[in-house]
Amino acid sequence: MKKINLGITGCMGRMGQQIIKSVKSDKNFKLVAITENREIHKKINGIKISKNTLDALKKTDLIIDFTIPKCTFEILRIATKLKKRVVIGTTGFTKKEENLIKKYSKRIPILKAGNMSLGINLLMYLCEIASSSLDKKYLSKIFEIHHKHKKDYPSGTALMLGKGIAVGKNKNFYKLIGKKYLNKKDFPYGNKINFNSIRRGEIIGEHEVKFSSGKEIITLNHEAFDRALYSEGALTAAKWLMTKKAGFYSMRNLMNFK
Repeated sequence: MKKINLGITGCMGRMGQQIIKSVKSDKNFKLVAITENREIHKKINGIKISKNTLDALKKTDLIIDFTIPKCTFEILRIATKLKKRVVIGTTGFTKKEENLIKKYSKRIPILKAGNMSLGINLLMYLCEIASSSLDKKYLSKIFEIHHKHKKDYPSGTALMLGKGIAVGKNKNFYKLIGKKYLNKKDFPYGNKINFNSIRRGEIIGEHEVKFSSGKEIITLNHEAFDRALYSEGALTAAKWLMTKKAGFYSMRNLMNFK
């Protein structure tokens, strides 16, 4: 099997570094480009760090992007011109930006996920099932913990889980978003989905979804203790996307959920 020529953006970030590590032990890939949005005079594994340009990414078959929304759109413009596939793990997009990504996917294959973990994507599906199975008197809330360096909150993963609840209720997720708390010891249920985010230590990621009727509580949770699960999930997504035509895909498509 021919190796996939891979480009990694945000190569100096936590996930960029982790994907570089994971690529070393995956024989399906050949790392051909690593980029940042600024000039860095350094090499990683013998590859020079480049800025995000057409020239830097022209030899890739596929690009994995874990950056910030502004950089993601820079990459999408380049990838569209070069006709390259893109796996997006970046989080923090607005609704307008999400729609813009879908426009790009009409021209190139794009797989986007707020979390590349297969377990988290299963949890999202379970949230959808629970939400559709429980009646209106069950209220829900989402709790998440990440390391102190993580700036956005709620996490992209927490929002994914919220979307699962919204899909189960057949409602618009953005209209179901409730209050967003940061570092609260406790937080209430509401008619909308409330979120509480804790930022401390070096915790990789913990997520908990609760449904309560006032008489019982149903809890779904997931704990990540090795960042490699995200990078390995991203590489799994990359291999899967190589066989796809232009379109907008998610881990849900990869995992063949109905």
